[in-house]
Amino acid sequence: MYDFKRKEIMINPRKYVLAAVALTAAVTLSACSTGGSGETTSSTAPSASAEAQFNDADVTFAQMMIPHHEQAVEMSDMILAKDGIDDQVANLATQIKDAQGPEITQLNEWLDAWGEDSDMGGMDHGMGGMMSDEDMKALEDASGAEAATLFLEQMIMHHEGAIEMAETEVNDGANPDAIDMAETIVSTQSDEISVMENLLGTI
Repeated sequence: MYDFKRKEIMINPRKYVLAAVALTAAVTLSACSTGGSGETTSSTAPSASAEAQFNDADVTFAQMMIPHHEQAVEMSDMILAKDGIDDQVANLATQIKDAQGPEITQLNEWLDAWGEDSDMGGMDHGMGGMMSDEDMKALEDASGAEAATLFLEQMIMHHEGAIEMAETEVNDGANPDAIDMAETIVSTQSDEISVMENLLGTI
């Protein structure tokens, strides 16, 4: 005689195993959509905006580069306001203004988005390549070829300081847009240094 009870006993454990496997699979699928702490993984969530990715190096880069660029623009304005300046020098000053003005705006926008202050508390003159008050006064008072030569000499040092800061950002920063700007600064200002060094021999 066929033992139905024995069959039931043998089947039930198999049902339990199948149910357990199904439950495990469901839990596993659920775990794939969220991390153990409830954090959404990159496979299911939209990637964070590039603007939201930043670290201390990005903040320092922006805070230091703003006054650095502002002084370069001021120096360019000084030379452009003078008479008797070599056209090539005037064109370079205009080029510097056109490049660094929009970068100042962008750097301020990043700091606002990051919730950081752009004010460095008057420490800007300690940055590489920054001109002292005496340096700026000397440029303001100079005229003609003397002013053009002084502008080139000062701006070469100024650019060298900016390149050093930008290289630090490229190496240590986390924000992709800030790193892109830093790479542009290194490339552009390196080229401008070469132009200025050549101009020094012709004025």
